[in-house]
Amino acid sequence: MPWACKVIRAGSDIVRFDSETVQTTTEDSESLYEKWRDLGTAAERLQFFRDLPREEAGELFLNLDARTQARLLLSLPRREHRLWLRSLAPDDAADLIQQIPESERAGLMAQLDDTTRKEVQALLAYQEDDAGGRMSPRFARVRPDMNVDQAISYLRLQAAHVETIYYVYVLDEDQMLLGVVSFRDLFSADRTTRVQDIMRRQFVYVSQDTDQEQVARLFREHHLLAIPVVDEARRMQGIVTVDDIVSVLQEEVSEDIQRIGGTEELGGPYLDIGFWQLIRKRAGWLTILFVGEMLTATAMSFFENEIAKAVILALFLPLIISSGGNSGSQATTLVIRAIALGEVRMRDWFRVVRREILVGTVLGSILAVIGFARILIWQGVKGTYGEHYLLVALTIGVSLIGVVTFGTFAGSMLPFVLRRAGLDPASASAPFVATLVDVTGLIIYFTIAARTLRGTLL
Repeated sequence: MPWACKVIRAGSDIVRFDSETVQTTTEDSESLYEKWRDLGTAAERLQFFRDLPREEAGELFLNLDARTQARLLLSLPRREHRLWLRSLAPDDAADLIQQIPESERAGLMAQLDDTTRKEVQALLAYQEDDAGGRMSPRFARVRPDMNVDQAISYLRLQAAHVETIYYVYVLDEDQMLLGVVSFRDLFSADRTTRVQDIMRRQFVYVSQDTDQEQVARLFREHHLLAIPVVDEARRMQGIVTVDDIVSVLQEEVSEDIQRIGGTEELGGPYLDIGFWQLIRKRAGWLTILFVGEMLTATAMSFFENEIAKAVILALFLPLIISSGGNSGSQATTLVIRAIALGEVRMRDWFRVVRREILVGTVLGSILAVIGFARILIWQGVKGTYGEHYLLVALTIGVSLIGVVTFGTFAGSMLPFVLRRAGLDPASASAPFVATLVDVTGLIIYFTIAARTLRGTLL
């Protein structure tokens, strides 16, 4: 029976896999993971893992994230630690060990063979969020003076010691990265051709301290399967592969969404987070927001007289405040996403702010028309707003324009301010922006009301 092949194109490379094998392995792994995830307690999951045949247990273990692997490993007898640790590639082993308490790390490191232990120790020296902390030190390499036939033979010898082979990297005797060879170019070239004659001398690479988000951006922009990592002298240190970046993107998206929602990063699946840990993660921001909302009550106390004279103004407070908060949340969410994707940079702050002020003015005008019409209709039907209903409608309309415009301005500026301060722009959570706009919205509303209704209702 002929092999059916799945073809993945990356740049000028074409990588082929046996599609039946890939599909079957993926479905089996996902099925095991779904069963594992559906179990309610850690004890049930441990028993499920121990009851699996060794091959299926290995597939499940490799499919778990580093934090879950670490918890599972610590729950197994010490005599089994060596087996599961040695099933991991060095970069994955380093990720796992980073999740282990400091007191347990030395014992686990001792379970690794000498070569892997040195590789893991080198990886642990880097920041977890940098390219150096994400790279694998095992990659396919050849010398520039080899001919194609020698290079292919040499790659066969390396295959058992390399985590994955996407590209072949050409290094000199000092481990300097000279070029990259695609498999298509390598296998289609004449067997006597020198590697240096077919390698690409222009290629994408990153330094060890490149942030993982920037690495992910390069993968997306250049459609690569792996990116080499070099030091200051351009000596090859390792590669970051696309599967590592997929996990990075999942982590970054989860972290940003949680922060935008007004909580700390959970650091794991929701149902795996302990009750009191969940309280701690959410209580801090909720307390800060509560204290911020106290400023709203303080601001309202300054306008007691206005509210007492024109109770009708209080009816529109939720409308005014929520409109400003919603517009601010929209703006900050859009800007955070644009910054995360590299669509907007710090130098673009003025263009963004100018754009958002214009957008806010138009959006506020749309809401102002709707609010004005609503007052006219209710006045015509029920006579709710008295003889000065046109002034009330004008107050509401102008206030909506002012509050929505300020909301979009504040929401678009806050991510830039946080980035300039060295903080994550995602900390500009939607609840935080809404709280900020609540206070200023009250001031804008009652200031406009005082000027518009003076001599009539006020």
